[in-house]
Amino acid sequence: MEYKKVTPETLGELRKIFGDRNVLTEAEKIESYSYDEGGKQFSHMPEVVVKAENEEQIVQLMKLANREHIPVTPRGAGSGLAGSAVPLYGGIVLSMEKMNRILEIDEDNMVAVCEPAVITNDLCKAVAEKGLLYAGYPMSTETSYISSNVATNAGGSKVIKYGSTRSHVLGLECISPTGEKLVLGGKRRKETSGYSLLQLMIGSEGTLGIMTKVIVNLIPAPNATVDLLVPFGSFDDAVKASSGVIRTTKVYPISMEFMDILGVKTTTEHLNLPALPAQDKAQAYLLFTLEGKTPDELDELAETAGSACLEMGALDVFVASTRTESEKVWNIRINVPAVILDNWPHVLTGDVVVPRSVTADFIRRTQEIIEKYPGLQVSFVGHIGDGNLHPLVMDIMPNRSDKEWIEVSDKLYEELCLLGSHMGGTVSGEHGIGFVKKHILGESLGDYTISMMRGIKKVFDPNGILNPGKIFDLK
Repeated sequence: MEYKKVTPETLGELRKIFGDRNVLTEAEKIESYSYDEGGKQFSHMPEVVVKAENEEQIVQLMKLANREHIPVTPRGAGSGLAGSAVPLYGGIVLSMEKMNRILEIDEDNMVAVCEPAVITNDLCKAVAEKGLLYAGYPMSTETSYISSNVATNAGGSKVIKYGSTRSHVLGLECISPTGEKLVLGGKRRKETSGYSLLQLMIGSEGTLGIMTKVIVNLIPAPNATVDLLVPFGSFDDAVKASSGVIRTTKVYPISMEFMDILGVKTTTEHLNLPALPAQDKAQAYLLFTLEGKTPDELDELAETAGSACLEMGALDVFVASTRTESEKVWNIRINVPAVILDNWPHVLTGDVVVPRSVTADFIRRTQEIIEKYPGLQVSFVGHIGDGNLHPLVMDIMPNRSDKEWIEVSDKLYEELCLLGSHMGGTVSGEHGIGFVKKHILGESLGDYTISMMRGIKKVFDPNGILNPGKIFDLK
């Protein structure tokens, strides 16, 4: 698709809309908006970055962009991994970073109303002070924006019990690609009013509208919790135990995470942390959180879960009985991806979802695929409670160029994602499609499904100017 360039006249109009301080054109100031956490090798420079302070500015921007046929790429914190916020066609990057207020915590209706750039962890802390919980909790909680979580239907460690972001969004206010305001949902929890445009907007990765307000559900804060760290001598035993714990305790853990020994060793050594228990024998760890209404109930659940793990091959069971102990083990799980990214020049990140019962088989088959590619090794972490795995493929071949790495990683990524799809899963559970996975999505879903998505995009965005090149290509 052909787009027009940003002209001096257009820049003048942008400055009238946003003010001089919120319009950036200098290369050194806009370079950081050209890529996301997926890496600089996938970067595309915008022509200009604008920072919105209110929704009226966004309305005017979209009307201008439609008139001039200039692409607009909405951007949150840039914490994504699939390139959803990368301006593939240059044009205008619309940064939401200044719209960052928690507008309301409504205790009566148990909802929070936020501007799009509220950092997820800031929201979690604010509602916790009132004895409430926002349960949509991705692992990037300290950096990601609430609207970005909605845009990718982010998941995280608590999906097994509470569901992904989609389960917590009650309402959105959006500006359409043509500059019209959409009010979807609200503070209510029930609605049957035609097609759900609210649900359609969630997970659309900024291709159907620009969120200016997000209304999320809150629940009472959980009761007392306990974390169990359980080492296993094999992936198979860890996978069996992940289901066995649920069947035995008859409750869903708040979270259930998986780490392999490579990720654990790399992280503990890099951060100069004490080794985890059984680190010399384990091949994998489960880390899960249980909730109980009373201390006695919590003790009984931990005992039952621990016994189930031991019966299914656990090397031992370690109970993190204090907040400090819990923070130590969770610190390792949270930091595995970042440490691996710091330690190798090229790392393939992302996620794949498979049914929980086949996660060990997926890991084994992934390792077989990677053996075909010289100079690679892989570490696995993920949310095993919902079958969402994150293979972290490291390039250990010296001096491989960015171009060579992109060629290798593209082929490998396609193989891994389609393997997950063929095993009853899907090519992404929480990171989105962006442009990195769009050809893989097409192969996974087929032409007819993609054509339906293109039709929806055409209705919302007839000129194809909002975040073009993401999820699928326009025709």
